[in-house]
Amino acid sequence: MNANIFPELSAVLIYFAILVFVAVRSYKRHLTDTDFIIGDRSMNFWLTALAAHASDMSSWLFMGYPAMIYVLGVHQAWAGIGLILFMFLNWQLIAPKVRTATEEYNSLTFSSFFENRLADTSGVIRIFTAVMLFVFYTIYISAALVGMGYVLNTLFGLQYHISVILGILIVVPYVFVGGYLTLAWIDLFQGIFLMFVLVFVTLYMLPTVGWFSGIKTALFQQSLSTSLIPSFSAKSLTEIFFLTIGWGLGYFGQPHIITKFMGIRNVSEIGKSKTVGMTWMFFALSAATLVGLIGVPFFHGSLQIESDVFIRMVRQTFPPFVVGFMLCAVFAATINAVSSMVLVLSSSLTEDIYKRIFHKKASHKQLLLISRLAVVFVSLIAFVIAAGRIDTIYGLVLYAWSGLGASFGPLLLLCLYMRDINKYGAWSGIILGGAISALWPLFSSRLPIEIPPLPPAFFVSIFSIWIISKLTKKKSAL
Repeated sequence: MNANIFPELSAVLIYFAILVFVAVRSYKRHLTDTDFIIGDRSMNFWLTALAAHASDMSSWLFMGYPAMIYVLGVHQAWAGIGLILFMFLNWQLIAPKVRTATEEYNSLTFSSFFENRLADTSGVIRIFTAVMLFVFYTIYISAALVGMGYVLNTLFGLQYHISVILGILIVVPYVFVGGYLTLAWIDLFQGIFLMFVLVFVTLYMLPTVGWFSGIKTALFQQSLSTSLIPSFSAKSLTEIFFLTIGWGLGYFGQPHIITKFMGIRNVSEIGKSKTVGMTWMFFALSAATLVGLIGVPFFHGSLQIESDVFIRMVRQTFPPFVVGFMLCAVFAATINAVSSMVLVLSSSLTEDIYKRIFHKKASHKQLLLISRLAVVFVSLIAFVIAAGRIDTIYGLVLYAWSGLGASFGPLLLLCLYMRDINKYGAWSGIILGGAISALWPLFSSRLPIEIPPLPPAFFVSIFSIWIISKLTKKKSAL
């Protein structure tokens, strides 16, 4: 570590001191497990909006998504368009109903809602849900920790494993201490901060590359797409379709996002929360798209690691102290996502495994203790995976996102909108959705066009829930 990085390091330390202050201010001394898991359903619309959206993006917003735009051009923005479209549908179709239904069934987690809604006294739904959450969330969390480790390694020259440990030490304490509400307040602060950084960087950089005409010229010179629809051929339109839904469909089944809807104070405030959240998302994704496009004329093809487009652009443009604050936005995005995932997974292990199988009469205080121990356990497992220096970070993020979306999205939609589904259909939907999504990469390479795992897994899952429920209708009534 050389002396040149101390301005950046001091900015990072100041930023994290602010986070500690926010965490301490939002700390509630007498926590119960309900407080810890969903904040006792007490969040206002601002908190709900920013918590739902800021916990969604992770470092993908700064590294993965701009890299796609930088490498392939304008048409990759369909991924962002799809995310905006499906998150809007999430607010419209899921948020009000899931808030009402989970309170009606006295449910704190996905699995407890599914179990109560479908009268599954066997505990099978809870176990299947916990298994899928454990498999896909540990992959998701470890991939995010790897990304954080690489960023810290690039910035400060820290040894990789030390960087990953530091990432865990940043995330765990305020999840451990405060739970849901602490994370929501930190999400609010960091969500505003990271959007400001993205918008400021793009507005500052646009004149330096000749505005949009300079970007278009550079795209043309490097043979990259300059249009959202580069061709009207059947293959091109099909690829755009799958690019749009390949990420977006997953919103219906992401527990770390859906649980934010469950924690809002009043259902009547969801409309205002949607307006705030979707406005944030539009500006954040638009700015991230521009980061990738600005990178084309800025680097002139000289960037060796495409995912570094934001980091290298900022480091080559701004003074070190400012760079430190701006790169904290990358940490902010990662921390928001990882902390929410750790909380959801630890809550599932507590409610669905410990309470359901080992200690059905556990008190609120006992469950709170187990939730905190589960936070430590989940973090240790994620560290073990991340210690292997995974190379395909963003491929793994898509893999985990797809698995969660296909396992739970179809079942949640049908639980909220159909009466005639039962526990047998739910079992099949969770298993088939998760399994097809997990195994899809083994077969997709043989297809003439690239089809992401989520669409086929999602629609097989939703069909299986419907058909199995129909076939077992009489059995379910017994």
